[in-house]
Amino acid sequence: MSDLETFRKETIAWLEENCPAEMRKPAKSEADVCWGGRNFQFQSDAQKQWLEVNAARGWTVADWPAKYGGGGLNPAEAKILKQEMTRMGCRIPLSSFGIWMLGPALLQFGSEAQKLHYLPQIARGEIRWCQGYSEPGSGSDLVSLQTFGEDKGDHWVVNGQKVWTSYADKADWIFCLVRTDKEDKYRGISFLLFDMESEGVTTKPIKLISGNSPFCETFFDDVKVPKDQIVGQLNRGWDVAKYLLGHEREMISGGGVSNEMPSIGAAFNEIVALDPIMRAEMAAFDVDTLAFKAMGELFMDELKAKKGHPAQPNMMKYAGTELNKRRHELVMAAGGSEALEWESAATNNGAKARNWLRTKANSIEGGTSEVMLNVISKRILELPGA
Repeated sequence: MSDLETFRKETIAWLEENCPAEMRKPAKSEADVCWGGRNFQFQSDAQKQWLEVNAARGWTVADWPAKYGGGGLNPAEAKILKQEMTRMGCRIPLSSFGIWMLGPALLQFGSEAQKLHYLPQIARGEIRWCQGYSEPGSGSDLVSLQTFGEDKGDHWVVNGQKVWTSYADKADWIFCLVRTDKEDKYRGISFLLFDMESEGVTTKPIKLISGNSPFCETFFDDVKVPKDQIVGQLNRGWDVAKYLLGHEREMISGGGVSNEMPSIGAAFNEIVALDPIMRAEMAAFDVDTLAFKAMGELFMDELKAKKGHPAQPNMMKYAGTELNKRRHELVMAAGGSEALEWESAATNNGAKARNWLRTKANSIEGGTSEVMLNVISKRILELPGA
């Protein structure tokens, strides 16, 4: 038996022993998702247990080095763990912007002291992060941001505003782009980390068309940030920001594949059997989802072999968000008039309709679909500009 076969066998045995039955059922709502953080309230003992056993083993971030709270798995082992968790229907033990975005940026640009301090806390679910990027006048043109950090010797004083800050009202800390030099548009931005409970930080939720408020406006009024909470070099935060954006786009593209609904045709088989047109649309969607998964596997293998193209995350982001919108449109079509219901317990407070409306933001956040297509056309297809 090969080492990988042995690892798979041991992984299956560990998951069977340690994953509670409740954690092998799809999450019913966002409340069932474990975000961690100092204010997080577990929905059940099983949810808490599932996080703790994975954190102890380093499997919340299985491919991070063990000294930073990870599992130290190689790419092949991490792939096997993901496959077996998906096959068994195990929920992700910890969802976190710290895992998906900040962690990779710290591994690449952070000091050793920052890695040892922040990464284990992220891995254990002890700290929840939000992202301070977009501003009211700086969305796609992010480098025009105006939030400013004034140098006060041993600290910065930050003033400004961010918008569309996901879960800022629930986050413990923020990773934030701050202008520290007003003379240079690109080389005048720094990447700062600071506590959301710092004096001068306030948030205001933004209600969406879905009726939910995952986004916030975030305001900074004379916020003091210690000098050692800068990631990377002073005024070179754009390098960190671009690297992190690639991981953010991969995260958003993950919406193209649903662990809760691996096959939409199978999920609605009774309706599909009665409607040949919908059957064809759902079959086409399932085929496209398989193709998307294959593309993701290829890109990941190329990245690990250091052959990946820097614009590949843009392809994943565009394809994944379009797939996610298609999935929820099909769910709405299959649900009929009941899917339009908005408030009853029978429809989980209109979950289908609210989730469908939420997907409209997928093609805006993390870079609009139009921007993604422009990058793909220029960087990969090498088409001439207009």
